[in-house]
Parts: sequence; structure tokens; C-alpha cells
Amino acid sequence: MSANASPSGHQPTATRDTVKNSAFLKACRREPVPHTPVWFMRQAGRSLPEYLKVREGIGMLDSCMRPELVTEITLQPVRRHHVDAAIYFSDIVVPLKAIGIDLDIKPGVGPVVEKPIRTRADLAQLRDLTPEDVSYVTEAIKLLTAELGETPLIGFAGAPFTLASYLVEGGPSRTYENAKAMMYGDPELWADLLDRLAGITSAFLKVQIEAGASAVQLFDSWAGALAPADYRRSVLPASAEVFRAVESYGVPRIHFGVGTGELLGLMGEVGADVVGVDWRVPLDEAARRVGPGKALQGNLDPTVLFAGTEAVETKTREVLDSATGLEGHIFNLGHGVMPSTDPDALTRLVEYVHTQTAR
Repeated sequence: MSANASPSGHQPTATRDTVKNSAFLKACRREPVPHTPVWFMRQAGRSLPEYLKVREGIGMLDSCMRPELVTEITLQPVRRHHVDAAIYFSDIVVPLKAIGIDLDIKPGVGPVVEKPIRTRADLAQLRDLTPEDVSYVTEAIKLLTAELGETPLIGFAGAPFTLASYLVEGGPSRTYENAKAMMYGDPELWADLLDRLAGITSAFLKVQIEAGASAVQLFDSWAGALAPADYRRSVLPASAEVFRAVESYGVPRIHFGVGTGELLGLMGEVGADVVGVDWRVPLDEAARRVGPGKALQGNLDPTVLFAGTEAVETKTREVLDSATGLEGHIFNLGHGVMPSTDPDALTRLVEYVHTQTAR
């Protein structure tokens, strides 16, 4: 593909108006769509052989800081699967690395922080993020929007709670004992930590929007570990601040977490335009919990893709049926694409949803 060609091979002639009228952005705004739009969390990544080839020998964080490589990786699933939106290739810890946090993404483990934040003195590690800290993001998004044509680009960031859980635990955790101990035992320190992270996250999303992202998603991947009362008191205010900070840009804002069935009503209050739903709650029930005025995104179980075409179509039909009558629906998985997923299964799934929902 030439440097000026869109993923479809045509010269990109799209303006912001034509991108704005895409099926994905229309669904975000709860407007009529020509078909249910589809994209997948982690659609760019380990399930694609072309991704493994271009990433060979390059560390994850290093990959995120190379604009031309980020552009190529972000475009790969758009070319292959014909999804209705691209999502910027990065990682939720990139803004933390950019402000000087000593961390690395270790293969098979995930983000590992050298000096976890456990005391008030440790907060000094968290300075404000400036656009200059992530100039490679601005460059990559400008390259991407030039190539994507009419396909919208989704920017994203990690939510304050999920970032805090990594910073306090020092890496991935199943129990979040250190993060929860701070939340319960030193609520003032916890609130100050999340407040700083809300500022960093807001700045990171603003950079992406100002560079050309058409929508943004806030990943609160680990919020499902919280009871509703704790989420409302100790997490919701910081996430709400992030959504307020980018509201004036007028781009759709998506909120997603895993295992958040009991939190869907609260997540609907945070300020997003679209609420992502994992596979545990049917979309019609999720709509009841979230309340009116929001589009929903989801929610096929990612493991269904290993079960064969007939099973995939049956389960996809269930998702589409449960979405009947929603104010707006974006088809997605209930979590990210798993690394060993057959890429052809994703391509067939996109075509099936488009065909079944053509209006």
C-alpha cells in the first residue's frame, strides 16, 4: 500500500464530515446506521501473523513509540477484517512511561513497575503529562488519519483505577490487596493518587483527540474487582473527571471494564456516551441497568471464536437479537481478541454482522 493510500487501496479523500457520518460514529451518537458497526478490542496484535512479523525483535513499549510502526500495526486489522473503526495501537501504561515511571512490559507477565507507589512521598513520581512527552503519538495519529480515509480512529487510555492498581501493586494482580488496602486504609492518599492519574489520563486523551482521533475509549479493565459502593465512593469521581475534561471536544466517549455487570448502572453515570459490556450480561439487560441515553458496545464471548463458524454465528445472532431496540449498538467482543484466535474467524464475523444487520 502506498503512503497515501487508504486501507482499501483507494486514495483517501475523506474529510472529518465523512468520517463523522461513518456507521461507527453514528452508532455512538445513537443515530440510524446502514449496518451494525463492528470493531474488536485488541484487533491489532498477536492474533495477526503480519503483526508478529513487524514486531519481531522490538519490545512492546519501543513499538508504541515508533510512529510509522504504530501506523502499520493499527492499519493491519482494518485492511484484513474490514472493521468499521481502527483503534490506536498503544498500551495503557504508555503515558506513565512518558512521565518517567520506571516500568516495562514483560512478555507473558504484563506491565511491571520498578518502584510501586505505596506512600505519599511516592506520589512525587507522578508529574503532569505534556504533549511533548508523547510527540510520537501526535505524529502517528496524523499519519493514521491520512491513511484511514473514511474509517474512524479510536484513541484510548487506561482509567485512573486500573492505572493505580498497576502502580500500587507493582504489576498485574488477581486480588489487588495493596491497592485496596490503600483505598480502604488511607482514602486521602488514594484520592490524591487517582486525582493525579485523572489529570495524566485526560492529557493523554486530549493529545489523541487534537491529533485527529474521532472517538476515545477509557479502559477500566480491573474495575470489576470492586463492590458498587466502593466504586461510587473511591473510583467514580476520578473517571468522571476524565470524561468531563474531554467533553468539550464533542467526540464520542466510550467506557469499558471487565466483570462490571454489577457496576453498569454506575458506569452509565460517569459521563460516557457509550458503555462497553462484557459477555456476562445480555445487552437487553445491560441497557436496563445502564439506563436511557447511552449506546452500548459488545458483547460476544471472545472464546466463542474457537468453536467453529456455526457456533460463532449462533452466538452472534444471540447478541444481535439481544441488541434489538437499543438506542445504539456497536458490535464488539466482551473483552479483547485472544492471541491464538484464527484471524479468518474475525474476518468472517465482521462480514456476518454486516450482512445480518444491513438496513
